[in-house]
Amino acid sequence: MSQTSETRHVLGLSGGRDSAALAVYMRQNHPELEIDYFFTDTGKELPEVYEFLVKLEGFLGKPIERLNPDRDFDFWLKQYNNFLPSPQTRWCTRQLKLRPFELWIQPMLDSGATVYSYVAIRADEEYREGYASKHDALIVQLPFKDAGIDKAGVLEILEGAGLGLPKYYEWRTRSGCTFCFFQQKIEWVRLMERHPEYFEEAKRYEKDAVDQGSPFTWSQGESLNDLAKPERVEQIKENHQRRLERARGKHQVNPLRPDVEPLDIDDLYGKAKVCLACHK
Repeated sequence: MSQTSETRHVLGLSGGRDSAALAVYMRQNHPELEIDYFFTDTGKELPEVYEFLVKLEGFLGKPIERLNPDRDFDFWLKQYNNFLPSPQTRWCTRQLKLRPFELWIQPMLDSGATVYSYVAIRADEEYREGYASKHDALIVQLPFKDAGIDKAGVLEILEGAGLGLPKYYEWRTRSGCTFCFFQQKIEWVRLMERHPEYFEEAKRYEKDAVDQGSPFTWSQGESLNDLAKPERVEQIKENHQRRLERARGKHQVNPLRPDVEPLDIDDLYGKAKVCLACHK
């Protein structure tokens, strides 16, 4: 499909591997499309995310537009009576990711344009809950599904482009905010070890929320203060190591590409129902 004055093409980046690979794929396979790349910045992202976006801009040869919400996390936290976001109440995704996107896309739709939005759902994934279009002229496309590209294919695309994975994949699977509630406990431990300032910030948010009557803590079933105790940290690390050893025993290595599919957090703990706007 060629670009016309009545057609726009947009692709949202989370700072994660799948959406980055999709941007590379579209650049390589559909150079005729003038795609607007965007990133909704909550202001609470890992520094590794920003570093990777700069590398990706270099490959794409054009800037990635930053959609900064007009009201930040602290504003919305007060609006929600200091209750932390959680898997049950994902107000952070709604207000800090989807709302800025809708405000950005609305003028395009108001002008009469048809907008194609490209989303990085892979061929080996079921169609997870994502952004449901509320407008007939906003059309969601799934190029990886259509092309049969799976996780190994995504990694191959990134390696082939010379980008590799974002550095945070060394210790964490998910992009998104530093204090994302979808993190596994081992990821919280690693955040504490690698970015102690962000861990301490998350603890402050949690304490204030609990003092205000919030029923949620960042990590299910325990506070970050309890999670950070040395004996608990050791227990979490031991449990994680046992999972890793069991998974490696079951993992079938592809002899043609032995290093292409490293085990990640989702491989070990199961795929969580996460927010596409943050984690793809």
